[in-house]
Order: sequence, then structure tokens, then C-alpha cells
Amino acid sequence: METPRPQISLLLAALAGLCWAAALALLLFGGLAVGDALFSLQRIFFYALALAAPLLTFAPIERAMGLSGLTVEGTLGAMLLLNCLAFVPAPSDWLLALPDLPVYGLLIMALFLCGAAVMRPFIHAATARLFQARARVYDSRRVRRQSYELGLLLATVAALAGLRVLTWVSLLLLAVALVIAELLFLSQVRTEAS
Repeated sequence: METPRPQISLLLAALAGLCWAAALALLLFGGLAVGDALFSLQRIFFYALALAAPLLTFAPIERAMGLSGLTVEGTLGAMLLLNCLAFVPAPSDWLLALPDLPVYGLLIMALFLCGAAVMRPFIHAATARLFQARARVYDSRRVRRQSYELGLLLATVAALAGLRVLTWVSLLLLAVALVIAELLFLSQVRTEAS
């Protein structure tokens, strides 16, 4: 007897939620430390949860919406972010201080990948309702570009915070620059209304 598709989706969603909850509980209350043995049981369990949670989250979304590459980017970004939070010592100086530069680099790359992967399904769903022109509705390059722009916004905010120059004015100017750049990209596409 085959299980109906909605029940499988609900089962995968529940399993993904349990994996995320267990990974975050282990991260917050598990006592993971930088000095632990590389292959201790607690670390291996955390690695497995950090891999399973984004896989169970992004793979069904990629398959249902047809967003190629979402699982790889989301899994890589989430694993990198979780491992940075768990095992990389927190930076103690600003972004350009040499000992802390690799820490900020890993964190900024993880925020970029994770932010872009999280935003892509929302952008795809929102633009399917917003745009009337078929060429824009089914433009997967546009959806990927816009999700990368939001990931870049998140990573740039982290970089500005690491440089200790993040203010409301710089955040507003950065957002305006990205909106103008996206409007210029959108104005280059010629479409026929359906």
C-alpha cells in the first residue's frame, strides 16, 4: 500500500523540524567546545544533525518548486553556519585584524549561502503571483540572482558590523543600491504579456 504524497511531505517536514530542534539544542545546551576530540560521539551526532536537517528541508523544496541547486547551497550554507557557531572561536577584534579575518570570512560566506538559499523559495513563490509576463514568472536566473542579492545584503551587513561601521544610514544606502541594481536588471528584460 502506497503512502499518499501529502503524508510523505508532512513526515519529511516533521523529521526536518526534529533534526533542526535537536541540532539547535545540542548547539545551545550540549556543551560543544572547540577543544573536544574531532571524532567524539557528541561531535559526530552534531555533524549528522547539521547535515540531515538542511537536506530534509531543502531537498523537498527544490524538487517541488524546480529550483536547481537549492539543496547544495542550503546544505553547505547551513552546515558551515552551524559548524562556525559550534566550533569556531568567536572573534575578539574587528574584521581586518589578522587572527580574526578567517573567522569573519567563514561566517560571512555561511550567511551569504544560507540567506540566499532560505530566500529563494520565497522569491519564487512571490514572483509567481506578482509578475504577469510569462518570461519573468519562469525566469529561474532572475530568482537565483535576487536570492543572491539578498544573501549579499545579509553578508554585507555582517561585514559592516565586523568593521564596526554598521549604522542605519549605511544599511539604508546598501538596501537602496541593491534595489536600484535589481531595477536596472529587470529593465533589461523584454517580455510579452501573456
